[in-house]
Amino acid sequence: MDVHNIDLAKYTIRTDLAVEAHEIACEQNQSDIPGVFLATDNSEPGITVTRVQVENEEAGKQIGKLPGNYVTIEVPKLRDNDSELEGIVTKRFAREFARFLQELGLTEDKKALVIGLGNWNVTPDALGPQVVENLLVTRHLFELAPESVQDGYREVSALSPGVLGITGIETSEIVFGVVEKSKPDFVIAIDALASRALHRVNTTIQIADSGIHPGSGVGNKRKSIDHATLGVPVISIGVPTVVFASTIVNDAITYLLGHFNQSMQEQNRAFNRLTASEMPERKEPYTEEDLPDMEKRGTFMGLVGQLSEDEKRQLIHEVLRPLGQELVVTPKEIDDFMEGISNIVATGLNQALHRAVSEENVSAYTH
Repeated sequence: MDVHNIDLAKYTIRTDLAVEAHEIACEQNQSDIPGVFLATDNSEPGITVTRVQVENEEAGKQIGKLPGNYVTIEVPKLRDNDSELEGIVTKRFAREFARFLQELGLTEDKKALVIGLGNWNVTPDALGPQVVENLLVTRHLFELAPESVQDGYREVSALSPGVLGITGIETSEIVFGVVEKSKPDFVIAIDALASRALHRVNTTIQIADSGIHPGSGVGNKRKSIDHATLGVPVISIGVPTVVFASTIVNDAITYLLGHFNQSMQEQNRAFNRLTASEMPERKEPYTEEDLPDMEKRGTFMGLVGQLSEDEKRQLIHEVLRPLGQELVVTPKEIDDFMEGISNIVATGLNQALHRAVSEENVSAYTH
């Protein structure tokens, strides 16, 4: 049996994030995946940037992703509505996106079409439309009054095509028609995503050059928007805003075990008369190293505590499926978060796409 032949279909928890797909494959395979390269950058405090490169189709099949480059920006404290932190994240996002443009050879004379995917009537799915509202669009100026356009601006157009349930038309068909008529040099597709981990919801931004599959995170089979279907490069931007109920149950078990283990360690340190300043800061999310040994897991949670990750997910799936396993959940603060994250993405895009837009004047172009 080929140990690298991984069938991701058995995983009931879907994810749109390449870093999570890589984690799933490595957990199943218990080793690195050939043809998939991962590098992590923690150079800025509070921000973790993970780069995943999928070299070929065979490597992509192992993690369920198309060949390409994926960059994930994780900021755990992004939920705190810290305006200073949001400014730092915006600058980092702008730099990472500009790097994609450079690597794809998309110089500032190349025309961009930004597609805001999603349903503007459903808050967790409104990322794309809200970003489009804050973009600096210039195509009409280049068409109607080119002499008034100053140096440093790129030709940018934008569209929020809605969803199949609103228009009755496949999103990819609408985008294809617009691309055919407006003839952009590349497309930027923005959409809300689904995550397999609670700590990544509302804290993560993913950029990829492999295109996008609208609705894939919640199990909707929609046609792809990528280079193959449109004939031009497609850069996707996504933020996980929802998580499956089964993920919450699975993570709750892990968090309980991690909490129990850390509490015991703190009690032992207190018993040894360590001062409060010497106590380690609580670590979340918990990894396997943070959990108690199998004997203690059994003491805390019985048989469930001693199950492997795969066995635990399968059990949760079997229990929840008759009750409505496909329940998708979003945090109650989603309204405030969507306003903040859409502004971060739009502001970062304005800076990356237009050389004339800088940190000093960017506020003039966004709400």
